[in-house]
This record gives sequence, structure tokens and C-alpha cells, in this order.
Amino acid sequence: MSVHTTAAPAPDKPTLSLPWWTRGDTNAFFGLSFNILVNVLTLTTLSIAVVKIPSGDVLGTVLPALGIALVLGNLYYMVLARRLARREDRATVTALPYGPSVPHMFIVVFVVMLPIYLKTGDPLQAWSAGLAWAFMIGVIVMIGAFVGPFIRRITPRAAMLGTLAGISITFIAMRPAAQMWEVAWIGLPVLAIILIGFFTDAKLPGNIPVGLVALLVGTAIGWIGGYMSAPDVSEAVSDIALGLPDLRLDLLFDGLGNLAPLLATAIPLGVYNFTEAMSNVESAAAAGDNYNLRSVLLADGLGAIIGSGFGSPFPPAVYIGHPGWKDAGGRSGYSLASGVVIGLMCLLGLFGVLATILPIPAIVPILLYIGLLIGAQAFQAVPRLHAVAVVAALLPNLAEWAVGQIDNALSAAGTSAEKVGAEALGQAGVVYDGLKTLGSGAVLAGLVLGAIVTFVLDKRFLAAAIASGVGATLSWIGLIHAAEVDWAAAPEVALGYLFFGLVCLGYGLLPKAKEPAGGAEPDETPTPDEVQQVDGSAPPEKAASDDARAENAEIEGAEPAKAALGEAESKREGDPAPA
Repeated sequence: MSVHTTAAPAPDKPTLSLPWWTRGDTNAFFGLSFNILVNVLTLTTLSIAVVKIPSGDVLGTVLPALGIALVLGNLYYMVLARRLARREDRATVTALPYGPSVPHMFIVVFVVMLPIYLKTGDPLQAWSAGLAWAFMIGVIVMIGAFVGPFIRRITPRAAMLGTLAGISITFIAMRPAAQMWEVAWIGLPVLAIILIGFFTDAKLPGNIPVGLVALLVGTAIGWIGGYMSAPDVSEAVSDIALGLPDLRLDLLFDGLGNLAPLLATAIPLGVYNFTEAMSNVESAAAAGDNYNLRSVLLADGLGAIIGSGFGSPFPPAVYIGHPGWKDAGGRSGYSLASGVVIGLMCLLGLFGVLATILPIPAIVPILLYIGLLIGAQAFQAVPRLHAVAVVAALLPNLAEWAVGQIDNALSAAGTSAEKVGAEALGQAGVVYDGLKTLGSGAVLAGLVLGAIVTFVLDKRFLAAAIASGVGATLSWIGLIHAAEVDWAAAPEVALGYLFFGLVCLGYGLLPKAKEPAGGAEPDETPTPDEVQQVDGSAPPEKAASDDARAENAEIEGAEPAKAALGEAESKREGDPAPA
């Protein structure tokens, strides 16, 4: 006689509870909101003061178009974060931040619209060109959505994070730092509050949001010290007007009719956009949130296209800074709240008033905080040996920033580098031509240099030679190290990359220099105690991380991130570790 037993059904796994708002979201909301606020104030000033677009068109068309994009884009990224949280069964996922891109604001104003305005004297024609440029950026980014996952899979993390750190240190952190030290008695106390509140476990009484306290303290110091002006506020209040987005297809089509001259900047900047987005997604993955790159790129490209149709020449994009908001405790709610608040300000025409109420030195320390954090992450989230590659990836953006400073200074003096001459600049210790060549196409150039150096450090000489060939090709067609996209744009640089590749191939033929079976030497990879992620958790093993990134870059429904990462995140939040 046999006895049949039926196993008891396994208990149902409890459904993950995802709050719509957390205490950390409050901190991250104020930080991201002030970040976007500074950028919108900047692009508003640039549009009116530099390109001379009528203020009524800027406040009544450009900003409302941007406001709608901010609401929809941040809503999308909140949904994406909640989907990732449910798929990986953890409540510690942070939404990607979204807003107008800082480098693009200056590029579309000074490289695209201003030259046309100076040539024609017609701000509307310049605005039209900006819309066509933004449209092309969106198209190129959407094309990049289908090649971006492959590029991300084959590009070393040190190259991507190093390039991102270069952008963050130069274009995100340096200007705010200078603005702070111009009025140090306002900026430094605010910076102290932000650094202590976001980088330490010190808490304010009642857990008051750090970002809010920093802004209030800085604003109070500015007003008490006489830095701000009450009459300016009254004048700005009188200019408040409701603005609703309306289609400006007439301007867009006019710009597209004269698109050819814009392609020289639209193509490399479109490539820049999707490579920057790729680096931002990699930065989020290094902090523990592995988003699908294709979903991000398609959304960014579509946002730029729609925005250009409604009259905004400023393409919105995923922001640098995800690890900062994650470290501040942000989850899924902060991003949408920031988009809605700034979007409403755009629609209600409040930016003129805000510019007269809030001292800039009280706002910009949050940007310096982001620059510090992203710069640190590039070194913390890669093997110790690859720190050399991170520095190599930094260099092109440093060069691009330096060239911009030199050009702006010479322009203010009524001259230019061409008029002064390379010889005179060289006698003053300024290697202008070399900086300009190194910094042209800085994002792509940083990826190439960072990848080459990473492969060399790992003794993967064939891979280094292939990457050098890519650098030679990009230089030949002018996407990097050249003033414009053209055939044989930078032949000498292309030849240099080819020679570099030949040297690598030669070393690859030497018996003792062949690549070890496991890639990098075992002692070249640091222990979890030696390399800490930005969010404070130990990083996953490199091989498993690369496999997870590759799989999730192709399939939205990829397997969850490693249990070790989830456990570390859960412990950080005080939740029980997952089984």
C-alpha cells in the first residue's frame, strides 16, 4: 500500500508596496526643481537678451512648450521607475531626472541661433533655425535608440562614466562654483547645508528637507544683505501672463527648408545626445537602477520632436544626476512633482518673478553638488585600475570647456583666436589649437579615449586597436577632433589613431603580452570594500554587472538585478533583505 501526499502550496509572495511619496522624495524634489529652475531661467535670459526673441514669444510660446514637455517626460520616467521597481521587487528604485539639457541651451543659442540673427538681424529666422535644429536632434536620438544598446554593451563603464564626469565637472559644476564665489557670503552657507545634508547622516530638526532649508537660508541672506531689489519684483509681477502651448509648425517648416547649414552641428550634437543619455543610464545602473536604454532614447527623441513643433528649440533630455537624487532618498515621486511644478511656472509666466525673488548664488550650489557626486561616481564605480581610463575620458570635455572660456574672453575684448593668432597665444602659454582639436566632439572623443585606455589597461590589445580604428574613422569624417562634419576633416588626427592602433597590434603579437583568460588580472579588480557605489552599497561583480546591463539593454522584461544589490539596497533603507 502506498501513501500519496500532496505538497502544500507555497504561500503567495506578498505584493510589493510602492509608496507614491517618501520623505526622501521631498529632499530630491527641492534639489531637482532648483536644478531645472536655474536652467529655465538661463534659457529664458539667453533667448531674450542674446537672440532678441520677443519676450512675449519666449514667455508665451517657448516656455509653455517646454512646460508641457517637462510634465509628460517626468510622468513617463516615474512610470518607468515604478515598472522597474515591481519587476525587480524592490522599493528603492529612483526615477531618472528629466529637463532641458544644459550644454544644448548654450549650443543652440550661440552656435545655431546667434550667428543667423547676427547675419540677418531677424530673431524669428534665428528661432526658426533653432526649431529645425531641435527637430533633427530628436530624429537622430530616435535612430540612436536602435544602436545605443549595442554601443553601451561594448563600451567600458570607465569610458562612459568618465565622459559623464567630464561634462558634469566642467559644464555643470564650474559655472555655479564661479557664481557662488562671486557672492561667497550667500553661496557658501548654502553649500554647507547641502553638503552636510546630502553627504552625511546629520539630520535637521524634524527632518526638514535639506534643499528647502538651503534655498530659504540663501534667499534670506541675499535679501537681508541688500543683494536683491524690491522694485525689480514689482516690475516682474506686472509682466505675469498665462501662456498656453500652440503649434508653431510654420516656423519649424521654414527652418527645415534651410536645414543643410545646420547639419554640421545637428549630426554631432544628435550623436552627443544619445551618447550622453547612454552615459546617464549607465550612471543610474552603477547606482543600482538598470533602465532600458532604448526606452529612454525613444522618449528623449520624441520629446525633442514634439517640443520643436510647439516652438521650443531647447530639447529636453534625461539629466545628469540620478545618483545624487538617489542618495538624497528620491524614489518615483520626486521627478513628476518637479516636472509639474516647473511646468506650471512655465505656463503661468512666473519665471520673471522668480528671477527677482531668488538669488542665483542661493540656487546654484545644488548644481555644484551634482558635479561633485557624478565626478566621484566615475572613480568609485569602476575597478581601481580603470581610474586611469576615467581621467582619459575626462580630458576632451575639459578641453572643450577651456576653449569656450578662451573664446568668450576674446570675444568680450572685441577680438577672436583667429585674429590674435596661434603663435601669439602660444607665447602666452595657451595651446589653443591643440585644445580645440582635443575638445571638438568632446562626448564621443571621451568615449573613444576612455575605451582605448581601458582596453590597454586590461591588455586587450586587439580591442584597443579596433577602438583606435573607430577613433580614426570618426576623426576622418569630422565627428570628433574637427571643426565640422566633412570628408577628411581631421586627417592628421585620424593618422595618429591609426598609428596608435598599429602599436597595440604589435604588442598583441608579443608572447608575454597576450590577453589573460579572465580579462584584467585578478589583483586589478578591487574588493567591495575598496570600491563603493554612490548609494553606499557594495558594487556587483563586474562580469555579472556587464551581463545584466547587456541583457536589460535589449529586453525591457529582463531578469531582476542581482540579489546582492537588492539586499544591500534593502539594508540601506532599513527593509528586510529579500529572500
